[in-house]
Amino acid sequence: MSFDTLPASATLKVEPYTVSVPDAALKELQTALKVARIAPPTFENAQEDRRFGVSREWVLQAKERWSNGFDWRQQESRINELPNYKATVIDDDQKSYQIHFVGLFSQKKDAIPLILLHGWPGSFLEFLPIINLLKQKYTAETLPYNVVVPSLPGFGFSDRPPLDKEFGFNDIARVMNHLMVGLGFGAGYAAQGGDLGSKISRILGCDFEACKAVHHNFTIVFESQLEGAFDKNTLSARERKGLERGEKFTQEGRAYAQEQATRPATLGFALSASPIALLSWVGEKFLLWSDEDPSLDTILESLTLYWLTDTISTSFYCYRDPHDSSLSKLNSVPYGFSSFPLEIYSTPKEWIKTTGNLVFYREHDKGGHFAALERPKELLEDIAEFLAQVWGK
Repeated sequence: MSFDTLPASATLKVEPYTVSVPDAALKELQTALKVARIAPPTFENAQEDRRFGVSREWVLQAKERWSNGFDWRQQESRINELPNYKATVIDDDQKSYQIHFVGLFSQKKDAIPLILLHGWPGSFLEFLPIINLLKQKYTAETLPYNVVVPSLPGFGFSDRPPLDKEFGFNDIARVMNHLMVGLGFGAGYAAQGGDLGSKISRILGCDFEACKAVHHNFTIVFESQLEGAFDKNTLSARERKGLERGEKFTQEGRAYAQEQATRPATLGFALSASPIALLSWVGEKFLLWSDEDPSLDTILESLTLYWLTDTISTSFYCYRDPHDSSLSKLNSVPYGFSSFPLEIYSTPKEWIKTTGNLVFYREHDKGGHFAALERPKELLEDIAEFLAQVWGK
């Protein structure tokens, strides 16, 4: 039996979805790549250590691969091997959203509903390695989870945020809760996320009764947010190093976030106009935030998704949201955390404890910001162990 049988209790209108980009869109991308200029050599873009950003040599290599070697149709086939859907979600204000998601549905009556939430500059593609691991290990009759991997509003194949009002973390969380409840999981589901997904899942766990457990691989807690004094001398060498890396990132690596928060319109026009601008802006993040460089095709797959769906300009809206979800405490649901050493900002365990009922914590030897993409086996094992520990108790 396949993984595409939705729960009988689902109330949403859900239709199968096949990714199929028109040939004309692919030809337009090729034309844009052909005519795109590459900046002339400078001292800064000649540095291979990326201290000033991506190097000119890397951009030239990536452009060549994108133009003459990368095959989006192969990526489409890989995506379409999995069950893709679009669900019509009605928000509280009666606005309708078409939400794309990849889903693996179990025939086990006690399967745990689990939503996996991506961040920026990620997408649903981040979680495909985990989905494939589950497909390889289980059948629909033995799968212990009902897994939902949505494209957030404004990302990928989902509808964009509304044009007539602000839309932020609370809005996304509300739409995601409507999605899970409407799929038949109103009795309870678990949420996992990193980056933006960690904030959204934290809101789900704090504000929505149906969310019964939350697991993260990214949470920022600044020392100024702590109640009372913490002796840094008690931190492990790994934790001290993580704080140093986080401080360096705050000083040198957060300019992108300021730009996306304060001038998203201007930046959106620039990145939507040139695939090389998009390559430089987004490709840099995959290189600098990962423990080991992802394959070039992995980066190009994400870039092509942004380009073909024209969603880079609609992916910035959360950066304007002043909501600091790290201060929302997950005290009423069990909380799990997986720590990867090359995360852009690593928070000490005792600091994470101040943000919720932390009952599961594990440190890993490898991995960076894109944990689901970089270390899918380890992250999946952590999620499984966490849920086995807490679900139904």
